[in-house]
Amino acid sequence: MVVLAASIVSKSGKVLVSRQFVDMTRIRIEGLLAAFPKLVGVGKQHTFVETENVRYVYQPMDALYLLLVTNKQSNIVEDLETLRLLSKIVPEYCPAVDEEGICQSGFELIFAFDEVICLGHKENVTLSQVKQYCEMESHEENLHKLLRQSKIDDTKDVMKRKASEIDKSKLERGRGGAGGLGSIQSISSRIESSFMDSSISGGGGGIGSGSPFGSSPDLESFINKPKGRPTASATAPPKGGMQLGKTQRTNKFLESLKAEGEVIVEDVKQSGAVSKSAAPPPTDPITLNIEEKLNVILKREGGVSNFDVQGTLMLQILNQEDGLIQAQIETGTNSAVHFKTHPNINKELFSNENILGLKDPNRPFPICPPGDAGVSLLRWRMQSTDESLVPLTINCWPSVSGGDSYVSMEYEASTMFDLHNVVISVPLPALRDTPNVSQVDGDWRYNSRSSTLEWSILLIDNSNRSGSMEFVVPAVDASVFFPISVRFTAAKTFSDLKVVNVLPLRDGPPPKFAQRTQLVTDHYQVV
Repeated sequence: MVVLAASIVSKSGKVLVSRQFVDMTRIRIEGLLAAFPKLVGVGKQHTFVETENVRYVYQPMDALYLLLVTNKQSNIVEDLETLRLLSKIVPEYCPAVDEEGICQSGFELIFAFDEVICLGHKENVTLSQVKQYCEMESHEENLHKLLRQSKIDDTKDVMKRKASEIDKSKLERGRGGAGGLGSIQSISSRIESSFMDSSISGGGGGIGSGSPFGSSPDLESFINKPKGRPTASATAPPKGGMQLGKTQRTNKFLESLKAEGEVIVEDVKQSGAVSKSAAPPPTDPITLNIEEKLNVILKREGGVSNFDVQGTLMLQILNQEDGLIQAQIETGTNSAVHFKTHPNINKELFSNENILGLKDPNRPFPICPPGDAGVSLLRWRMQSTDESLVPLTINCWPSVSGGDSYVSMEYEASTMFDLHNVVISVPLPALRDTPNVSQVDGDWRYNSRSSTLEWSILLIDNSNRSGSMEFVVPAVDASVFFPISVRFTAAKTFSDLKVVNVLPLRDGPPPKFAQRTQLVTDHYQVV
């Protein structure tokens, strides 16, 4: 068996990672990989295709292909076994099996491929062995790091001793020469200089305050100077001009960061107060949080590659006496949502009466501190390929004219949700200047560090279910503008789950409770 190359390509033919195991030119491997998508038939069940010279053994992985290019004399059974091992390796080193995840983990994948295939032949290794070999733990390297760290620590100790000796010698020279004329003159000159500095900066004290020479505070502080480094108060700059100069330098630095596109919060105390007010801790004795996380991957030509909704119902109880309760809910009419209760929840009670309660009615729910997320009572999930369920679709139309790329973008929102804090991030090529945005519905910001254009809409409701943006950058390939990332929140969920009432298991009035419902994006992209 001779494997010429192991590659990961997109269904459009874009090469993401390719490792060659025989001597071949780049032009040849690019030609072989570019011809592969044209040879793959639609609806065929086999996972190999042959040409006059080579054989392609492949396996689909979502929107990608894991591909082995072999010669026609290789053993296809061994090729399939090698392909199966590589398909287990890819998810181990890629957080997400998509173009962005593959490109970020390219070097790790190449090292792992080298452990599986050597000179075109498969090595007798397992997945755990490949992971162990790629970790490359070395006792000699660890020993070298320990020796280097010990040298650094020794050097720091020597520096501290030297600094202590210098401070001690300065102090002894100041005390030993206190009775001489030269030392008195030097002390008086220092006092005069300190008096001049204090006069300029507006401070009082010293000789100017009328104290005699022998009891001058400056002289006493000089003679009784403690050992070691000066304190922070002694080295702090005086009030007045020095502080203003520092503020001006700080403002210039902040202005330079703002020019690069960074968001600067100048008042730290004020920003902390705003963040606390935006997410206040629960004050009600019982709080039920309903949250759904949305994972969507849309195709740039149209259609849905992945649509997954995962929801949770969390219970927060502040007082122990409120723990003996049951929650009555409504699950809505969406039959595509599948619910799963916690193992300690009474499943029969939930299936028959839509009531969430513990199996042991005498056992209370645990209390949760204000910073804790709470206790999970119910989880649910919904998967679909229906594009009409997508809350927000993005259309991107790049076109090249002359030396520029003209990009027209449009969003269309579903009427099911009102979306808040919508941010659409479009990757751009490395630019010298800010892109020219000719028209936009909403606001935009160019992040020069990540080279992305962020299109933000504060609220999408019935007044603006659709919007557009147009901008111009230097001419580049259309694939540069993908993947487009989207994030937003909504106050409505797909499950339409609601907490109707909280039922006490003890005698007394029903306890007060609050519920919070939110839909957030976990991974939302257009690829």
